[in-house]
Amino acid sequence: MIAARAGRSGRRALCRAAVVAAAATLLGGCSIFDSMFGPDKPQPKELPAIVAPIAVRQAWTQNIGAVDFPLTIDVHGNVLTLAASDGSVLSVEADSGRVLWRTSVGAPISAGVGSDGTTASVVTRTGDLVALEGGHVKWKKPLGVRVATAPLVAGARIFVLGVDRSVHAFDAGDGVKLWQVQRPGDPLTLRQTGVITAFKDTLVVGQGPRMAGIDPGTGMLRWEATLGSPRGANEVERLADLVGPVVRVGDLVCARSFQAAVGCVDAQLGNVAWTKSVGGTDAIGGDAELLFGADASDRLTAWRTPTGDIAWTSEALMYRGLGAPAAIARSVVVGDRDGTLHWFSRDKGEAQARTSTDGGAISVPPVSAAGQLIVVTRKGGVFALRP
Repeated sequence: MIAARAGRSGRRALCRAAVVAAAATLLGGCSIFDSMFGPDKPQPKELPAIVAPIAVRQAWTQNIGAVDFPLTIDVHGNVLTLAASDGSVLSVEADSGRVLWRTSVGAPISAGVGSDGTTASVVTRTGDLVALEGGHVKWKKPLGVRVATAPLVAGARIFVLGVDRSVHAFDAGDGVKLWQVQRPGDPLTLRQTGVITAFKDTLVVGQGPRMAGIDPGTGMLRWEATLGSPRGANEVERLADLVGPVVRVGDLVCARSFQAAVGCVDAQLGNVAWTKSVGGTDAIGGDAELLFGADASDRLTAWRTPTGDIAWTSEALMYRGLGAPAAIARSVVVGDRDGTLHWFSRDKGEAQARTSTDGGAISVPPVSAAGQLIVVTRKGGVFALRP
């Protein structure tokens, strides 16, 4: 199976393929308009005036070291767990930024970090699944599969989604492997954060454009629902894997299908609630009212969560290399490749504020915790901002 690799050579290879096939970004390595237009790519639009500004203050900041892998920030109550490329793993208080513990797993990291508040887990580039407790390595186990998605720690188990769409379950206490599911898939897969989350007593995973509900005890399939319809003349154009992290609202689990669609699945019933055909490569953000996402040209759209109806669109940030958005208070916030955060009113999409970080691209999906927006840059800067 051929994987779209996340390393420098892999990004170059995928970018070259994208020139022909119009594939989109992997880990910020190239974007659809970078690939298609090269040095003649469209210039970013002039930023709009801020008519009704809001105040945004920095509550605290940390630095975890460079992040060149698909990091997701784990939030459990007031505790954040983060990881850096060099193998560092850090736990901090969300409200104060106080470091609870910092450790190293002894090898560069390819995916992480997942936690249930007690056990944290990452995957190294040498292929080891690592479990930590209280800042100490508890155990390591070889995986034998490439991973780009943070492990899910839930129910005293650690679940891992491979780049090849395989799913693996381990005992969180001692690392004993419980089961593995390998389903047939397309020859080309996406090395970008995928979908793996818990819904009640069901493990929900993304397998290609399908969202699947799996029995966490046995690995047996309970249901599956297709969000995106692969289309195109070649394998790159037909990539439509689900991109995480997801937005979960009640029984709805919502996600993007890479360059194909945005939609929600009713995970209780196991069927599609709605889906909309739309391009784009990064995760969506949102809440019970609205979902937000940028397409391949960085056009922002807000969809009504229950129905998928469009609430508004904005072309204010076209061609700025946007990442995944996040909703906080009455704002939606999205970062760009220059490390700037753009704040918009969630109801109308009007510009509210702009805040700078450390100049590193914001490719890590921001999260809301303790009433603050938590942002991590590619340079490893961690910023807590309070609107």
